[in-house]
Amino acid sequence: MQTRRAVAALSSSCVTGLTLNPMHIPLLFLLSALLLWLSSPGPGLSFCAWIALVPLLTGCAMVTPKKAALLGFVSGLLYYLLLVYWVVISLGTYGHLPWWLCGLALLLLSAYMSLYLAFFCAACSWSMQAVAPVWSAPLLWVALDFVRGLLFSGFPWQDLGYSQFNTPLLIQVADLAGHHGITFLIVMANCLLFTLSARWRKKDVPWLPLPTRLQTTTGLLLIAAALAYSFVQLKAISRDLAAAPGYPVAVIQGNIEQNQKWVAAKQREAMETYIELSCKAAQQQPELVIWPETAMPFFPPTSPLFPQVLDRTVYSHHYFLLSGAPYFVEKQKDYDLYNSALLARPDGSQAIYFKQHLVPLGEYIPFSDILPLPGPVVESIGNFSAGSDSQPLAAGKAKLGVLICFESIFPALARQEVANGANLLVNITNDAWFGKSSASIQHMAMAVFRAVENRRSLARAANTGISCFIDPAGRISQATPLFTTCSINGSPALFDQHTVFTRLGYLFPIACLIFLIPVAFWIRIINRSV
Repeated sequence: MQTRRAVAALSSSCVTGLTLNPMHIPLLFLLSALLLWLSSPGPGLSFCAWIALVPLLTGCAMVTPKKAALLGFVSGLLYYLLLVYWVVISLGTYGHLPWWLCGLALLLLSAYMSLYLAFFCAACSWSMQAVAPVWSAPLLWVALDFVRGLLFSGFPWQDLGYSQFNTPLLIQVADLAGHHGITFLIVMANCLLFTLSARWRKKDVPWLPLPTRLQTTTGLLLIAAALAYSFVQLKAISRDLAAAPGYPVAVIQGNIEQNQKWVAAKQREAMETYIELSCKAAQQQPELVIWPETAMPFFPPTSPLFPQVLDRTVYSHHYFLLSGAPYFVEKQKDYDLYNSALLARPDGSQAIYFKQHLVPLGEYIPFSDILPLPGPVVESIGNFSAGSDSQPLAAGKAKLGVLICFESIFPALARQEVANGANLLVNITNDAWFGKSSASIQHMAMAVFRAVENRRSLARAANTGISCFIDPAGRISQATPLFTTCSINGSPALFDQHTVFTRLGYLFPIACLIFLIPVAFWIRIINRSV
């Protein structure tokens, strides 16, 4: 018993051997919040993610779990208020809600997301009394991200791994473990820096005890192996892309003002914009033309504009047209409304995809059958129904896996479509709701990982931007500026192979969640013996 206590005390001293004025400890947590925000798309200092948690871990090692939870919550509140501030723009400018209510919504959302960071900090403070956090902290962070992506329909907005979207050399391992794998490596790198730097500041303590040495060694080896894998894969993908067949695609960015989009008198004008851009893009002979989410602001089966659009685009230029549009399906006494992507073919046939993951309070009202409907949060035609079919849409050589709007932030949807045969991913969205905020680049950054995870090219059509092409290595090309009317042409490669992630899916974060159970018991035993 005395030997175990000595080892635990030595291990603890290696990670907590720092001296700091207690009044300054909250500053460590706030510093981490600022570094996390700086690493996010927008500020774009992605390297900050690799050091952002070191101050926070240092603070956790110096306070009780309860205080760590409180400070973690406050730092999380600062981080998420800076990260998702655009909620106020979406709800106020375009949702027409009172500004005080918009601010309250932002505060509540940020507070909810901060609860996960609070739990992480409390658990780190508790566990560091026994062991270094090199492995336990990454397991916990990824498990919490996984849970946040599931609860209350899921809101996995800007998980930490997404900060590396613009660094292809670091993210190729996502085809094994998804974006959660990148998050794991980032948190582990932070924990290694914390553990080693804490030891260097404690001069009177011998070199790291054996358990900590094993953790740091295996952690360093894992990160080195991941970097080597990414380097090799990036070269291999680049070589395969050079030999892969291209599929000519045109992406149209109509830049239709949100407050004009659903005005009946403006529908013809909007269609003229899209038709003119499509005719110009047709000069490069695309096989597929893509319009954004709800580019057709009418019901295609009943609108007189729809046949005119097809005559002047699909039938005149002989290409496939994929466009977002509202759609309804009649029932016996009612009808279901869908946010859809409609594919029109030159031979006159059509195929359709119904959005599966709807936006709460934007596209459907939770518990609307028992609660009174609130005022409009977004412009919508009604309470949408969710689709359930993940089959790709056939467009010649291409089989399109469609992701509508924020479906691109849910890895399982893209994975299922690729598993069903999609060889080209398409993300159509209307990010006008975000205004001129960093939300548009945050949204686009997450789509990068859908391409890497499944090794598929991705074409992105956004009403007001950012439209672009993303290759299977996650490299972005022809990214358009925000709020410009334009079109881009490209020839994304069509890949057919399935990655480990496509075949196995969410195994990695589930494994992190499962492994936490024995790790927690092990830490508890050590804590009790000290």
